[in-house]
Amino acid sequence: MRLGLFLFCLGLILLAGCGSGSRPVFDGQQAYQFLSAQCGFGPRNPGSPGHHKALEFLKSELEKCSNLVKLQSFSATDPVTREKLELTNLQVTFYPQAQRRILLCAHWDTRPWADRDPDSTKHSTPIMGANDGASGVAILLQLARIISQSQPKFGVDMVFFDGEDMGTEAHPQDFCQGSQFFAQNSGDYRPQAAILLDMVGDSSLKIYKEEYSSKYAPGSVELVWGRAKQLKLGCFVDSVGYAVWDDHVPLLQKGIPCADIIDFTYPYWHTMQDTPDKCSAASLEKVGRLLVSILYD
Repeated sequence: MRLGLFLFCLGLILLAGCGSGSRPVFDGQQAYQFLSAQCGFGPRNPGSPGHHKALEFLKSELEKCSNLVKLQSFSATDPVTREKLELTNLQVTFYPQAQRRILLCAHWDTRPWADRDPDSTKHSTPIMGANDGASGVAILLQLARIISQSQPKFGVDMVFFDGEDMGTEAHPQDFCQGSQFFAQNSGDYRPQAAILLDMVGDSSLKIYKEEYSSKYAPGSVELVWGRAKQLKLGCFVDSVGYAVWDDHVPLLQKGIPCADIIDFTYPYWHTMQDTPDKCSAASLEKVGRLLVSILYD
């Protein structure tokens, strides 16, 4: 009887331990592998072979994590060649029954032109986009694996935007095409918070608050920077550093409270030097840990 009672109590303790759960661990090395895999397709500017391969890769990886993956297709015009292009946002839903929801997003396309490269002969060459594109996507892919295996305190929606980097000074409206299309077709969707990841893999990561986010989504900004302070993530600087026209702007205009997590001090932005060696698993892990903490703590 004593042995039976002991085993019964032990079972209750183990069951209680399983029920309490613990914060999942974000693997920065695995996220870096996702970054490298995207770069292995070459430039992913719309219409390119790499763009087609990356779309299939993303769809395949996300379908491993959710049976609620939707492709949102739309047309765009190349502002330089005037060629008609087919673009695609990828939308993923986790735990659709949850009322409290958070939106996480990133852009998966890359810049068609290295127009900020020091070598002017490269200004018409598509970039690799290791940080500018692949880094945010890499973190979300790794996070999708975690969320699929462990339910967070929020229902989670992810959107991977296409066509973010097609704009020019002459045609600024061609930036953020995927987020514009998503916002225009989002109906009354209003998550409790939204977070955009862009250029978050820089080896020398330094992320300031973004001005439009701070003004129009202060709650989401404080959610991010407050948690970064708790986690002692020194790469997050508690002051406004820049105003960036990024994928969060169309969301803000629609009333979706989106904070832009972006290191806009990245020196290789829109150059041929935006390659995987400029990024690190450690930086990806810091941002990934932050998101895991927000979702699970």
